Formats: sequence, C-alpha cells, structure tokens
Amino acid sequence: MNRLLILLLTLGLMMFTACKEDKEKSQPKSSHAKEAVSSKKADSETPVKKTKSPKEKMSTDQTKYAPPTIDEVGDPMEVAVIETDLGNIIVEFYPDIAPLHVANFKKLAKAGFYDGTTFHRVLPGFVIQGGCPNTKNSNPNDDGMGGPGYKVKAEFNEHLHEKGILSMARSGDPNSAGSQFFICLGRVQHLDNKYTVFGNVLKGIETVDKIAAMRRDPSKSHDRTLPAVVMKKVYVAKKSDI
Repeated sequence: MNRLLILLLTLGLMMFTACKEDKEKSQPKSSHAKEAVSSKKADSETPVKKTKSPKEKMSTDQTKYAPPTIDEVGDPMEVAVIETDLGNIIVEFYPDIAPLHVANFKKLAKAGFYDGTTFHRVLPGFVIQGGCPNTKNSNPNDDGMGGPGYKVKAEFNEHLHEKGILSMARSGDPNSAGSQFFICLGRVQHLDNKYTVFGNVLKGIETVDKIAAMRRDPSKSHDRTLPAVVMKKVYVAKKSDI
C-alpha cells in the first residue's frame, strides 16, 4: 500500500514539472528581446537627413560661381594685378586665343575669389602655382584640390610655355581647368599644347623669382613656401592705369 502511494505521488510530481517546463518554453526569455527588436525597427524606418559638408557646398555653389562665357571677356586692354608681400605681379591676357580662360580669371578676380589664396606649389626651375581656395584654411593637405565648382574647356594654342607665361592648371582631363593657374619659371616644352596659355607677366617678374627662391616646407609634399606667399588681393584694371 505504501509503495503504491509513493509511486502515485512520484508520477504526479513528474507530470507537474513537465507541464511547467513546456509553459516556460512558450514565453519570451526576457523583455529586453522585444525592446531590442522595436528599437532596431525604429532606427531603420527613421529617415536620415543628408547634409553637404562645407567643402561640398563650396564646390557645387553654381549661384555664386557660374562658368564663364565669351561675353565676359571684357576689355582686351585690361590686366590683372596680384598683390603679395614680396611685390606685385601684373599679368596681361590673350583673349584672342583663350577667351574662356581670360573671362574665367577676370570673373573670379572681380568676385574676390583669389583674395587670401596662396602660391601653394613652388617648384624652382618649373612653375609657381596658385588659385586654390583650399589654401585659405589651415590644412595644407587639401591644397591643390579646390576650385570654383565648374570646369573650363581646354583652349590649347601655339603659345610656348616660356618664362613669365600664365597658363591654367588642370587634372588628367584636358577639360578640367577651374581656378588654379601657374606662371612658368623657364622654358617648359612638355607643357606646350597640353595646357592652356592665356597670358603672361607684364610687370613683376622679379617678384615671381623671389617667390621661386623662397624656402619650402620640407615636411609637406605640396611644395608650400615658408612662410606662405599670400595673394592679398587680385583685381582687374586698365593697362593704362598701371
């Protein structure tokens, strides 16, 4: 009798335990699991507002800096004055062979685009190069990568790249000129018919030579001078007034 009672009690206890385990398996293990799913869903459904960085905004600001047109060439007797602490450089233009490049330089100069930029690339015996808006900041690593936000089509011509020649810098694409220009420090034959010549130094070649002779920062790969040569102001004037 006692054995039968014990057996019945044991079977009842086993059945109760099994029912309890089945009930626990059918429930979430914790409330955190449900919360995690809800949070993930909310994140994926929430739209993310995309904003441009200041650099992107500057490079695509077509309202302020629109591509030049032939009508903006202006007076063929106009020149540009580049003011620096080492002296001024006065350049005259070739609107007959490179009208878009002349119009581009004049337009940017009149807009104050070049004011405060530097000659960020100085290579003795080769060129001094400037006109990059990125040189206005304190980060030399992005020098030479900036522009007005548009490209000017190539106007290659027969003018030779000799000392004092004003020509336009570009990337590997022939039609990628923007705002950066260079002045030759001597005869650079391999640039002929590959870069657009659009002017020459009328006065101030001695200032160009002073810039070329300055010490360059040995820690940088962009050939900046120490200190940097800043174009304090670049403006357009009549040749007769200079």
